[in-house]
Formats: sequence, C-alpha cells, structure tokens
Amino acid sequence: MNKTNISNFPVFNLGFRIFFLGASVYSIVAILFWTGVYAFNISLPITGLSMFQWHAHEMIYGYSVAVIAGFLLTAVKNWTGIQTVHGLPLALIFCLWLIARILFLFGSQFINIAAIFDSLFIVAVIIAAASPIIQARNWKQLGILSKLVLLAVFNSFFYFGYAGILEQGLHWGIYGGLYLVIGLILTLGGRVIPFFTEGGVGYEVKLYNPKWTTLSGLLIFLVFFISELFLHNKNITGVASLGLFIVYSIRLIGWYTYGIWEKPLLWSLHIAMLFINVGFLLFALSAFTDISKFIAIHALAYGGIGVITLAMMARVALGHTGRNINEPPAVVKYLFITIILGAIVRVFFPMLLPEQYLIWIISSQALWLIAFLLFVITYAPILVTARIDNQFG
Repeated sequence: MNKTNISNFPVFNLGFRIFFLGASVYSIVAILFWTGVYAFNISLPITGLSMFQWHAHEMIYGYSVAVIAGFLLTAVKNWTGIQTVHGLPLALIFCLWLIARILFLFGSQFINIAAIFDSLFIVAVIIAAASPIIQARNWKQLGILSKLVLLAVFNSFFYFGYAGILEQGLHWGIYGGLYLVIGLILTLGGRVIPFFTEGGVGYEVKLYNPKWTTLSGLLIFLVFFISELFLHNKNITGVASLGLFIVYSIRLIGWYTYGIWEKPLLWSLHIAMLFINVGFLLFALSAFTDISKFIAIHALAYGGIGVITLAMMARVALGHTGRNINEPPAVVKYLFITIILGAIVRVFFPMLLPEQYLIWIISSQALWLIAFLLFVITYAPILVTARIDNQFG
C-alpha cells in the first residue's frame, strides 16, 4: 500500500490519528461501564479479579497505553526523520489493541484470549517504535523504549497473576503499570513542556530547567517505585514521595511564566504536572497520617494522566494535521476546565466531605465523560480527515 492510497484513508497515516481516536472513545465506554458497576450495581461476569482491578487495568493498559502508542508512533518520526509505521501495519497493530479491549468489556470470560492480543499489541508497538530509533542510532530514546518494555512486562505480570502463576501479579501489574506511565510522563514532560512553553507564550523567555532536577527526580522515583511496589515500606515510600514533591515542584516553578494562562494548550499541561506533584505530596502524607493512599493514586491517575493525555492529544492532533496550535477550537478550553474540575472533585472533595463519597465519585465520572465527549465530537473530524496543508501524515 503506497502513500497515495493510504492518504485516501488518512486515519492510518500516523499513529496519533487512530490511537487518539480509539483511546478517547474507549475511555468513554470504559468509564460508562465502571459507573454502571460502581454506582448502579450493574454486574459484569468477572471472576478471579476484583471490579477495581478490572477498571484499573483498562484505564492503564487500555486507555493510557493507547495514548502513549499514538504519541510515540508519531513522535519517533520527528526524533529520527524516518517514517513510522502506517497504513495496513498500523491498522493491524490497532486491531490487536481493539480486540483486547472488546474482550475485556465481557468481564473476565475471555481474559486469556485478551491477554494474547494485549501482549502482542504492546510488543508490536515496541518493535514499531524501536525500528526507526535503531536505524537512526538515536540512542538517547532508549530510556523511553525501556519504559515501554517494562509496561509489557508488568502487563504480563497482571495476566500471570490472574492465572495463579504469580502471587503478586495482579498488584504488580496494576500499580507497576500506573507508576511506569507516571514515570514516562515525567520524562517526556521534562522534554516537551519547557520547549512548548518557551515557543508558545508569544514572547522571549528562557525557563529554569536544570538537569539536576531531572536526574535526581529519576533516582528518587526509582526508590519510590521499588519501595511502593516491592518493599511495601511506608517510611521509605513517604520520604521518597516527599523528595519527588520537592524536586518536581522546583522544576515546575522553573517552568512557570505568566503567558501560559493565555494558552489552554499550555496551562493544561502545567496543571497536569501540578496534579502529579500533589499526588506525591499526598503519598507522603498517607505514609504518616490517615489520608488514604487511594486519594494520592487518583491524583496521579485522574489529575495527572487524565489531564495530560487529553492535553497532549488536543495539541498533537492540531500540530500534526497542519493546524495552528495557537488557535485551537474554542471548546478546548472548556473540555480542559471540565476534566480539571473532575480531578478536583475526585481528589479533594472526598477528603473534605467523606460522608458524600459516592456523590463525589459519580460527579467526577460524569465530568470525565463530558470532557471526553467534547474531545471526540471536536477532534474526530480532525483525526479522520487529511492534513489541511495536503502533506502526508
């Protein structure tokens, strides 16, 4: 299939198109299912794992990894100058992801089959992303690839745990996946957010972005990862979390400039990183107080991953279809506000008024659904049509 023929069906021209569309639609479907189960006691045929584990797996390996796949299969082309997978091969990779997601919506009835397609999907993404990187000898991207490989490993832990082969497999699969996605965001965010900010505020500015924050953050995050996942040492986890909060607060303050508030595609990224910082602070507090660790986890997951993936999809989709990222659709501001409000409700309101916990959960789910519905309605036409400048991509 040549590029001319592919361009007649542009949704498979670059990874961001089909995976951003698929991920955003699936996040709506998965949260609708979760709301039905959580709030309205609708039962799914699930055995061998809890409903929470089902929900967590699909939001991490279903939604988040799909966004990561779309981003990497697009960004690698920019990093290497080599065309990434497109056309039929890209469609086949997407089908692996889609089949696994459909099977998961039936509960755990077909989870063994889903495991095969899910594992093949991540391996296919790794190969598709690694090939241009190796060809271009762009070795500095190996850190990104290593996190993708670890995501594949921890996803396999989840399935081994379900099968009874690995005692801690379900736990390692879910929480290892969550923290690896956060680690990937911290790494990529350190590269692109200062760059986007300096180039996007409309005036000359040089942000404070020293290497020591990146290196120290990476080392402390490794301690946090090992302690939280394998050692279960609250004191080490608490101290490491506090260290991460301090280091990444310094970094985030250094990235700040007043001009971001004029650009929704900038302030959304900064607020997402702020939520990750809040998550680390809440982790530290949960180690030494009675604050629930699950509040900290949702600060990372809803506020961090949810907000930044939506913001990156909105930005990348405009830039890689030839549109002006400084003039996004008017609705973009409101969908960001909606999901940020959802994160605030999910993270802070249960601490302030715990007796209304169910109301806060349902409200945050509704706000998530509204934000992603707005995204799909606005961006689906952008993602499925050719670039406005008639270039391939």
